[in-house]
Amino acid sequence: MQTIFVMVKCDLGKAYQVADQAVQEVEQVSEVHSISGQYDLLMKCYLAQDTDIGRFVTEHIQTLAGVRDTFTLIAFKAFA
Repeated sequence: MQTIFVMVKCDLGKAYQVADQAVQEVEQVSEVHSISGQYDLLMKCYLAQDTDIGRFVTEHIQTLAGVRDTFTLIAFKAFA
């Protein structure tokens, strides 16, 4: 299992709709948090080890209605 975090910039006024849609429609999304700064949402995703991360993000996250931009972080180890 691999863990990634995807920061999502949404169209104005669409953050809540994007968050709801991600949780309901993308089974790999385990958590969605609203955040401050350049991005609106932080999504924690668990992917199978053999999953192509780039394909997952472009096909499942970037295609959600209201998503304007994404920034993906790959996690190596969880400490607690």
